[in-house]
Parts: sequence; structure tokens; C-alpha cells
Amino acid sequence: MKKIRVIYLFTLILSSVNIWAQYQKDALLYKDPNQSVERRVEDLLSRMTLEEKVMQLNQYTLGRNDNANNMADPINDIPAEIGSLIYFSSNPDLRNQVQKKAVETSRLGIPILFGYDVIHGYRTVYPISLAQACSWNPTLVQQACAVAAQEARMSGVDWTFSPMVDVARDGRWGRVSEGYGEDPYTNAVFGAASIKGYQGNDISGSKNVAACLKHYVGYGASEAGRDYVYTEISRQTLWDTYMLPYEEGVKAGAATLMSCFNDISGTPGTANHYILTEILKKRWGHDGFVVSDWGAIEQLRSQGVAKDRKEAAMKAFNAGVEMDMMNQCYNNHLATLVKEGKVSEELLNDAVKRVLRVKFRLGLFDNPYTPSSTEKERFLLPESLKIAEKLAEESIVLLKNEDNVLPLKNGSKIAVVGPMAKSQWHLLGSWRAHGNAEDAVTIYAGLENEFKNRARLLYASGCDFDGEDKSGFEEAKATARDADVIIACLGEKAQWSGENASRSTIALPSIQEELVAALKETGKPIILLLSSGRPLELNRLEKLSDAMLQVWQPGIAGGNPIAGIIAGRINPSGKLSITFPYSTGQIPIYYNQRKSGRTHQGKYQDIPSTPLYGFAHGLSYTNYEYGDIKISSEKIRKKDKLTAEIAVTNTGGMDGMETVHWFIYDPVSTTSRPVKELKLFEKQLIREGETKVFRFEIDPLRDLGFIDGNGDRFVEAGEYYVMVNDKKVKLEVED
Repeated sequence: MKKIRVIYLFTLILSSVNIWAQYQKDALLYKDPNQSVERRVEDLLSRMTLEEKVMQLNQYTLGRNDNANNMADPINDIPAEIGSLIYFSSNPDLRNQVQKKAVETSRLGIPILFGYDVIHGYRTVYPISLAQACSWNPTLVQQACAVAAQEARMSGVDWTFSPMVDVARDGRWGRVSEGYGEDPYTNAVFGAASIKGYQGNDISGSKNVAACLKHYVGYGASEAGRDYVYTEISRQTLWDTYMLPYEEGVKAGAATLMSCFNDISGTPGTANHYILTEILKKRWGHDGFVVSDWGAIEQLRSQGVAKDRKEAAMKAFNAGVEMDMMNQCYNNHLATLVKEGKVSEELLNDAVKRVLRVKFRLGLFDNPYTPSSTEKERFLLPESLKIAEKLAEESIVLLKNEDNVLPLKNGSKIAVVGPMAKSQWHLLGSWRAHGNAEDAVTIYAGLENEFKNRARLLYASGCDFDGEDKSGFEEAKATARDADVIIACLGEKAQWSGENASRSTIALPSIQEELVAALKETGKPIILLLSSGRPLELNRLEKLSDAMLQVWQPGIAGGNPIAGIIAGRINPSGKLSITFPYSTGQIPIYYNQRKSGRTHQGKYQDIPSTPLYGFAHGLSYTNYEYGDIKISSEKIRKKDKLTAEIAVTNTGGMDGMETVHWFIYDPVSTTSRPVKELKLFEKQLIREGETKVFRFEIDPLRDLGFIDGNGDRFVEAGEYYVMVNDKKVKLEVED
């Protein structure tokens, strides 16, 4: 009897287990928000067919597309099973219609991931990324990215193709405008700040979006600044120059990455197993997915490593590109490649899990639709505009201020001249998303707001941005003669920088330089306002001007802070994140070059070998006095920590924001190193007469060490220098 009861009990337990197993099989665990993300991913994957898996790895487009390189697909042609769409509309209702098709008509109801290029704002357009870095204020950049995320998510976008953290040292490359300049550490810091701004503390939040680090990796090294072309990057340079921003971005939690267009020393980034799998997935442990750039998989044929689209799909997928952006390679060939054994089912499943994981983390399965809202509820909110204006203010760099011509005094008659003075559109820059030129405050309008009842403004266009029409010169000169000072508003059109906007020279068109030369004949002081998406060649204009302000492409709120700086209401605090060469012929020129074999030779014979304005250059209306660097110990062991401090005193007559840049220099190393390397920066408000202490907590391996061609950090015993401004102190690292 006892034995029967035991058998009965065992049978009952076994039956319960089977019932539970059948329940788990029948229950749609992936739809249960109480389950873990990983369990939901595994459950959903187990239910998918080969074709459904493949469709999750493709991205099409939806809505109006204003990029000349792209074409939008009709809504009716979009498969309900598609993995992602680039969403060009700003109407959440259109997005919801397509999402409903996916959720309610596809077999498994997998929601679509909607992406868009939200680079420096969505509707509230703030300064271009290159300008943002000149603020040296990551917190402010994080806030601006949070504004962009809020506007985008409320408009139907879940995923932004940003930030771009390509180290860029060639101003001829149009996309230099999209990154944070020439320094790896700077790109790393601002890239991480952007990711935190976009994704927030909870990526599934109704005002957050998934970030996408791009373009992984080395795109900024394109030969001669030409887009999409070859890059020659050794493993040593790959690691010591280009990898850091991506590694730090992954640590900051970037949901996705975008592979680069460029061929890296013979292996295009889109088919580069070393960077995409060995490093990103295995070494760094990134568990999101990689999306190709637009058409980059198909372009493996153009780069000569794939004979057809099928081979291109195989090479890109096996290298580690999970999502196909508008190539039509995966949807046409990936299933066949799996059946033929040229792509493993294991790798396919891993790729699908990565895409699903991001969708679950975004909360798309539980909240697939975007709540309806009005544009007034989404865009140009008062706090958003304040952030955009503040970021523009701190990004502006005072390059020159001879005889303190700035700030201007009340009561002046000001001649405002030049093609940029009343432009709205060109202040927005490239990749302006849904920015509206009508929202932009022009330079002239800003001056009107600032100097109302305090100064008289006179205006003449003078000339267009380019061309040969000088018919407006005489009017401009007459206007200038009637004024006390001239503000010449020059610069680039918005489309002159950005993707596919390479230029052979970074000088402004000659018509603009000739206008300034004509104005110089009046004998009046000339203040140049320079708006551009790249560093400029200014050696001729510098000689003609009394003051120069680099205002970049400052976004919709630019006019008021520009005017505030001219009037002295705002003390300029921006410092360059990229070197301004003396001439285009010096390129590449950047602050952290390696040492020459003959430091007394190898100079240019016809021009200076030094830049016109170096990295971190930027003037203020007040004066700062730097004390000596004080270190907690002159000798340390490799595993010890060290503190360096420097006191900075505002000795001028105006409160100001000052950025302290901490550099290190290793005079002798097994691997040659740059002449100096930025390791930390900090910006603080220092009031008139006040002293602030800036502190650098030094970890020898992290801050004094270097990285080898395998990506391993090392620190050697020997002498090192810590440098700030023109101050430096020596320390010794012992074994």
C-alpha cells in the first residue's frame, strides 16, 4: 500500500511537471511583463520561423525622406514582420498605424523599432556636436540630449542614430561637424554624456530613446577628408586613437552601435570581424546589436570584397552586423545562406536575440504605441529653449579680441554686414532633423533684442555666401562709414558640412574675404562672427579683424547668446575642441601629434608649421591667474593613487566660467606617445576676485599609462609630466 502511494505521488508530481511544461509552452511568456527580459527573449525566439527571424534583422523607411540619397517606401509595402523602420515623419499617429499592423496582423505581434537621425536636436535644434564639445560642459550636453529624446519619443521615434564619436582631425571632412573634435578622451566623455541624456535611467521611459554609437570605427580618418573612402589605420593607432570613445560609450550603456562605411587597412568596417565580434561582443561584452550604415552592406561590392549582394550579406552578417539598413541584402539572401550552412543558425539566433533584447528593454512589447499629443506639448518647451540657448552660449569661442574691442559699449552705431546676419536656415547646420528655420533667432534679431534703446543698428548684406557678385560692396562700405564699429557675419551654408560634404579647402569663399577687405578700407573696427560646421582657414581674415567670434552653427537659439556676448552681458567661455590650422595645407594638424625625429627640421618652407589657433584655445573678458600645480607625492608606485591640484584666480573685472584641461606627457616609452594627452577637464564658475581649486585624481594605469596594439593598457616606470596651461610638474613612477 505504501509503495502504491509512493508511485501515485511520483506520478502526480511528474504529471504536474508535464502540465507546467505544457503551460509554459502554450503560455506566451514573451508577452508577460513580469518575466525577465532574457526569458521573454528566449521564449519568443523559440516560436519564430526562419523567415520571421530574418525579417527582424531588416530596416526599411517610413514617411517623408528629405535626404537626397534615400527613398521612402510606401506604407502598404511594409511587411508587418519588419524589424525596424527609419521614421521620417514627426506624426505619432502615422507611426501607430504601422505599429498596429505589426502588433495585430503579424503572427507573433512583434513591435517595430522606429529609428531616426536625431543628431543635435529634434525640433529644438541645438548647436552641432563639434560646437557642443567647445562648451566643455558634459552635463549641459546631457540635458540637451534629454530634450532631443523627449521630443523624438513623443513623436514616434524610439531610437536615435547618435552620438557620433569619430575622432576627426581633418576639417575638410564634412562630418567633422557631427562629432566632438580631434581628441579621443573628449569624444569619450561627451559620447557617454549623450548616451545618458538619450537613454536616461530607464530606457523604457516615455521620454527616452535608445542611443546608437557611430560610426564604429575610424571613419574620421578618411583619406584627404573625402567621405566613404579608405582609411589606413594600424592596430596601434586603432587602439590609442579611435577605440576609446566607443569603449566608454559601451560602458555608458549604449543600446546599439552602427558599423562604419570605411575600409580599415583592407577590411571594411561592415565586414570586420575583429572590431565587431572579437572586440565589441566578446571583449567588451556588448549585448545590444549593430546596425549597418545606409547601404553599407551592399557597398562591400564597391569596396571590392564581395562579388554580389549575397556574398556581401554573408560577410557582413558573419562579421557581426545584425541589422541591415536599407540594403535589401538580408531579406533577400540571409535565409538561403542559413539553409546552405554559410551562416550558422546559432549566429542567426544570437542576432535576433540582440534585436529583441533592445525592443524589450525599450518597453515596446508592453507599450507599442506612442501616446497622441500636440506639437505644443512636444516641441520648443520653455525649459528646452533655455537649455538650447545656454549650450549655444557656452559653445561660442572668442578667438581674438585685440585692444579689447569687445564687448561693445552702449550708444554705439553698429554696422551689421554679411550673408549670415539675417539667415535662419544656415544657423541650424546639417542633420537638423525636424528643425524649422522659422524658429531660429538670427544674429541680427539677437542684436536687435540685446541693443534695443542702447545702440543703433545699421544693416547691409554686402554679398552672398559665394559667387562673384560684388555689387553690394559699396552699400556695405557706406553703411560701415556711418557706424562706429562693424560686425561682419560670415560663414558656411548649412549644406557645406555634414555627410557627403567634403571640401578641398576650409577657407571661406573669396567673396566673403574680399568683403571684409573692402570694409577694412573704412578704418572702422571689425568684429567677425564666424558660423561654420568645421574649423576654418582664417589667416587672411585674422589680419583684417580686430575681434573674431567662432559661433559655429548654434541652432535655433543662437542669435540671443551671440548678441549677449557682443554686448558683454555674457562672458565667453568656449574653448576649441579642434585645431584651427593656419592653412588647409597643414592638415592633418592636431595637438597630440607624436614627436618628430628632427624637431629642428621638417617645417613648412612657405607657411608657419604651427596652427593659427590650437586645441583648447579660447579667450575671456576677464583674466585668470593659474597657480603652480601641487601634487600629493613626487614619487609613486604603479598601484598607488596621486592627487594633483591647481588654484585658479579670477583677477579681472567680470565673473567667468573657466575650463581647466589636465594633460600628461611621457617623455620616454616603449611605444612612442603623443607630445601631450588630455586626461581630464573641468569647468567651473569663478567670480570676480575668487579662487577655485581644480583637482585631478590620478590613477597611474589609467591616466599615465598607454595602450598597445592589442588593446592592453600598460604603465612603465619612469618620469612623467602633469601639465595645465603653461604649468607643469614632474613625477616619477616606480615599479
